[in-house]
Amino acid sequence: MTHHTQTESRERIDKMIARCRDAGLKITPQRLEVMKAMTMFDGHPSAEEIHAVVLKTLPTVSLDTIYRTLATFQEHGLIGQVAVTGGSARFDPNIERHHHFVCTSCGRVIDFYWPEFDEMIPPETARELGSIISPQAELRGICKHCQKNLQ
Repeated sequence: MTHHTQTESRERIDKMIARCRDAGLKITPQRLEVMKAMTMFDGHPSAEEIHAVVLKTLPTVSLDTIYRTLATFQEHGLIGQVAVTGGSARFDPNIERHHHFVCTSCGRVIDFYWPEFDEMIPPETARELGSIISPQAELRGICKHCQKNLQ
């Protein structure tokens, strides 16, 4: 979890609220708390991590409610989901076009931007498989933090 300034957190929450309103979603207390919780993470939190944060302000909220809220956000294109091998699904508040670096040591998922990749046309062999909606790159390796700990 990262500590953002109050201004940064407020801006991130305001953007999510605006995206909800644009999608025609009501801003319920549960949805607002999930948004706040998501802005507290620098990366890609799991539903369980979000639940742990939301419990502090809504002690009766269930994990099922968190999953349903995240599914609703995802269904409306407000967040993305990152599948991490061997771990729980992670949710991505960054809906800009971006890619992921996955650390095979600690499991951290880090966003990066690759405009050259974004401009490429997928190969014919991939297009033959079906309609490509969103080409994304996932790079796997060992993050700088883990590399430093290995030395």
